[in-house]
Amino acid sequence: MDKVISSDGTSIAYDRFGSGPGLILIAGAFTDRSHYVPLATELASSFTVITYDRRGRGDSTDTTPYSVEREVEDLAALQETTGAVFASADSSGVMVLLRAMAAGVGFEKLSLMEPPFRVEGAPPAPDRYLERLQEFVAARNPGGAAELFMVEAVGQPQELVDGFKNTPMWKSLEAMAPTLVYDALQMGDSAVPMDLLASVSVEVLALYSTSSPDWLQRSVRETAAALPNARTLGLPGEFHQVPPQVLAPALTDFFNG
Repeated sequence: MDKVISSDGTSIAYDRFGSGPGLILIAGAFTDRSHYVPLATELASSFTVITYDRRGRGDSTDTTPYSVEREVEDLAALQETTGAVFASADSSGVMVLLRAMAAGVGFEKLSLMEPPFRVEGAPPAPDRYLERLQEFVAARNPGGAAELFMVEAVGQPQELVDGFKNTPMWKSLEAMAPTLVYDALQMGDSAVPMDLLASVSVEVLALYSTSSPDWLQRSVRETAAALPNARTLGLPGEFHQVPPQVLAPALTDFFNG
């Protein structure tokens, strides 16, 4: 593990895998860098893969007050330190990457995996979602924030979430739960960010799992349509997830093409 210090003094933890052109993987909500070990291992023969803990997660520290610009600064510091030329973002992490590109962080190619923009057909956003997350965090009830995200935002069955509460995994989810506020702020109103997308001139691969809901696949297609230089690719997988052994070859072909 290495660390880079962001502009506001926050320490951002990251790992390197393999050798070759640098590729940073940017996580969505409720995910730390450990999630990417299988994918990074698959990509390591072609790239120097950088996985990192977004602020407030894992081995990274945090600094208040939070703003979406701070995560842009984190990514800029990481890119400057590692010299990475490519970036790949998942879910709400896509907004971190788009904001960074608009701020002048210079990646040569991007891949985007299923940004959860609320296009036609998407389930309605939970009532007072951001405010309720903030209330749970202020009340020192991270489990309430985690449950709100998993049940109302993601749509997991209540009984499944209740089962998690008696496992060691739940403690790790509670530790990351305050950062759900950060992802909600990154997403804003969750509309497709037309102006941000129009400002990204580099080549982009927009990815989706063929097992994901139609609205999430539509979000990817609408995202690609708003980008000046993008194409879409559907890959076999599960809901919101493509296996590393399937995803890695697609990313390798794109970034090395």
